[in-house]
Amino acid sequence: MKRGFYTIMAAQFFSSLADNALLIAAIALLIEMHTTEWMKPMLKLFFTISYVVLAPFVGAFADSMPKGKAMFLTNTIKVAGCLLMFFTVHPLLAYAIVGFGAAAYSPAKYGILTELLPPEKLVAANGWIEGTTVGSIILGTVLGGALISPTVSSALLAVDIPHFDTGIDTPAESAILIIAVFYVIAAAFNLKIPDTGARYPHQQRNPIKLVSEFLHCNATLWRDKLGQISLAVTTLFWGAGATLQFIVLDWAKSALGMPLNKAAILQGVVAVGIALGAVLAARFIPLKGSLRVLPVGVAMGVLVPVMTIVSSEMAAYPVLVLVGAMAGFFVVPMNALLQHRGHVLMSAGHSIAVQNFNENLNILLMLGLYALLVRLNLHVNWIIVMFGLFVAGTMLLVIGRHNANQSQFDSVALIGEVKH
Repeated sequence: MKRGFYTIMAAQFFSSLADNALLIAAIALLIEMHTTEWMKPMLKLFFTISYVVLAPFVGAFADSMPKGKAMFLTNTIKVAGCLLMFFTVHPLLAYAIVGFGAAAYSPAKYGILTELLPPEKLVAANGWIEGTTVGSIILGTVLGGALISPTVSSALLAVDIPHFDTGIDTPAESAILIIAVFYVIAAAFNLKIPDTGARYPHQQRNPIKLVSEFLHCNATLWRDKLGQISLAVTTLFWGAGATLQFIVLDWAKSALGMPLNKAAILQGVVAVGIALGAVLAARFIPLKGSLRVLPVGVAMGVLVPVMTIVSSEMAAYPVLVLVGAMAGFFVVPMNALLQHRGHVLMSAGHSIAVQNFNENLNILLMLGLYALLVRLNLHVNWIIVMFGLFVAGTMLLVIGRHNANQSQFDSVALIGEVKH
């Protein structure tokens, strides 16, 4: 891998670490405000709205300048959203601003991979990026849980600056201040990302034309025999993954009696599994063999309901690690395939924007449905069973579609094709 790739990984690690720690801190802030339970998944929903609303514009933004510069500017927006939680701005709105920055950050983060690396290295690069991201999820959730724990928060709140009132009076507020520091570290790495020299035609600025161009790119990727399969899988994965974050928190509280700061560790356990699966996929699955992993998605959906019979913390670990490993193993090759086809069919920034739009629209739908089920007081075990069956059933439909595509012509032969 080129040296610049490792700088990108470092920037992604610290930015994602802060995102995930901030989610736990924001949940703690909602608890301190005595809000209703269904508001917790709404945090992620507000974070995700920007990905959907800004999708027609962020691809052009990412392609309008060197990707490192775009990552720096958008990371600064994340810092602003983080700090707004101190100024009586509701956590949902403040986290939405962080999501605004993240939505614009993503096309630059993934788009630079196709500029920096040849197609045959994309699965390995995605394995490392996803492994790094998942590592940051693990440490971020653990960090968020640790920062709001009584021991750490008491120590932070005990720090006194003479003749200056910081206005930081609760565990959640002290955690948010520390998390802001990690966003600043990410910004420092952003400044060190090399310019790949890739330049795209002058980007449209007319909003109507940008929306029209985006809709064309979206339709192009869904019509493509390989693009539609990889896009369907990654769309399902990210919607399911975002929902699983909150299912695990509620399940840990209901089945295992764990408070938020300890339940956050179980989120990290799932992420350990995803990291393992991502690394295995990077090591053993070539880009041309990426579609062979589709049945693993079905197996993951079937495994999820096993959570309902787990009644101890020690028994939960292997189940959650295995669920995560299966998820990481089947999504990393699909992500690489989608990036490759997007780069062949259109520009890097535009293809990632289309991917983000579809994935995050599904996150909105699945989180909205989950929040509704929680508000209707449906037991978490029933939600888990419905969730697992939905994932398995959807993956079976995707496999059926791929088989139908292959019966028409060998679409797999297109993998590895490069844009001229």
